[in-house]
Formats: sequence, structure tokens, C-alpha cells
Amino acid sequence: MARLITIGETMAAFTPGANGPLRYVNSFGIRSAGAESNVAVGLAKLDIDAAWISRVGQDEFGHFLRNAIRAEGVDCSKLIFDAQHRTGVMFKEVSAGGTSVYYYRENSAASHLCPEDLKEEWFIEAEIIHLSGITPVLSDSCMAMVEKAFALAEKHNTMVSFDPNIRKKLWKDTDYTPVIRSFTLKSDIVLIGLDEAKVLFGTDDVERIVHILRSEGRARYIAIKDGGNGAWVADCEQCMHIPPYPCNPIEPIGAGDGFNAGFLAGLMKGCDLQTAGRMGGICGALATQVPGDVEGYPDSLQMEKALSGIGTVYR
Repeated sequence: MARLITIGETMAAFTPGANGPLRYVNSFGIRSAGAESNVAVGLAKLDIDAAWISRVGQDEFGHFLRNAIRAEGVDCSKLIFDAQHRTGVMFKEVSAGGTSVYYYRENSAASHLCPEDLKEEWFIEAEIIHLSGITPVLSDSCMAMVEKAFALAEKHNTMVSFDPNIRKKLWKDTDYTPVIRSFTLKSDIVLIGLDEAKVLFGTDDVERIVHILRSEGRARYIAIKDGGNGAWVADCEQCMHIPPYPCNPIEPIGAGDGFNAGFLAGLMKGCDLQTAGRMGGICGALATQVPGDVEGYPDSLQMEKALSGIGTVYR
């Protein structure tokens, strides 16, 4: 089994061949899009054994996702093909104002993830289980699955990495703030956006957020992400600011997951806190320079060059 396991939904993402309203777009590309699989891909590129576990439909999109994510070096051997439900899909719309996303994921195969899909031996063998706040809001069975994942991780002293990844489009008429806060406080590694911390804890003061996560929760490592302003990283003894890595962004989607992958890879490689934070910043920044979620994530050689300040020679 891989050193790190991610569990959550990935969709087939259709990206437009032109900018503007989708009613005028007549060609699309297709990519994978899922917070947890993005993290797995980022880790695999940095030579960390990672597995992605989910449900996809027994359909062409499900096979596409398995093939695409497996091709990046992620272990997909535990992926469940669900003959009763379809793979979720999403469409991106690009305009001068930014990128909009339209989901078609209701009753998707991944929304039928359930506690029975988890095997206890995974939690014995893995070092870290990575989850996000997207999964528990997809369905009651997904909520139960996430609760079981936390219970098994605690039973076997497996670290839980958690990104609240607040997506209020998925919340509909339900306020999931209390449950996402609870999962956050039960996690060993917290990867949170500064704006998300304001929602969950009522403050955007970094020192206060770190204090809450340490005193009310069990966080051993914390990363607070703030986009172009950089990030703050903390462990049980220190908290420091990580300046943003220089980049030429064209699309921000995938940056947060990239930061997560880089930061986790740094921790798993035994790097000091600052280096792990810098690795997160590099992954997140490079993700923004290409249209897809994961295509910009660096491999180990690119990461080494970025950390050492060596630029790429193009001609």
C-alpha cells in the first residue's frame, strides 16, 4: 500500500476550446478534476508513493479518469467501478472575469462512497490519509465514510491530513460549518485557506487560527494558504510566513491542491518546516501557469531547481 492515501471524488472536466459563454463554445478538451486525486498526482510527481481511492462509473469517463491518474504514477488499484451510477462531470467556462464551474455530479458514483468501501489494513500500512471537506457533504454515505476514516486513523495512529476545501455550491440549503470545523480540529495536518479559516473559526488572524488548531484541536502541522500573498506554516513549536513563489498565473484552479502536495511531500521527505512550506508554495504557483489542475505540478528535478533558485533556460 502507498505511503499516503487520498479518498474522494474526481470528475471528468470539460475545458472549453474558446473563452466566453458555453453556449458559443463548440469544442472541449477533457481532463481530470478532483481535489484528492490532484494531491495524489502532485505527490507522485515528487516521488512519494500515493494512492487514490474513489468510486467512478463503469463508463468511458470512469475509465478515462483511472487511466489519466494512473499514468501520473498514482496507485489506482483500489478504485471501485460502480455499474449502477455514472461518473460525475463538470464544465469550465472561461471569461475575462475568471473561471466559472458547472457541476453535474448529483447521484454520481463517488457520492455513493460508503464505510464498507474502506479496508482497515489501509490504515495500518499508510502513514497519512488525506481527505477534504468536499467529500462529507456529497451524501449521507460519504459523511459516514469520512467519519469511519477518522475513526480507523485514530485506532491505528495514522495521521490524517485535511483540507476543508469549502464549496458552498455543494452545501445547498445546509450549513456544514460545524461538521467541517469538527473534522478540521480532529486532523493531524491541517491545510486551510485563510478565507476558510474565517468561515470556520471566525477570524483571519493567523496567530489566533494557529492557537485554535493547536489548543482546541490536535494539529501537528498547519498550513494557512493565502493565494498571491503566500502562506503561513506551523508545527508544534514555530509559525512562519512563506513568501509567494514568482509565477505568471493564467488560472488559479489546482493551486491549493498543489500547495498541499508540495507541503506534504516536504514533510514526508523529512524536510524542515520552512522547506516544506516553500515546496508547497512552488507547487501551488506552478499549477497556476497552465489551464489544467495538475499539469503544472513539478517533478522532483524541477522542484530541486526551484528550491535552489535555478531558472529554466528556454533557448
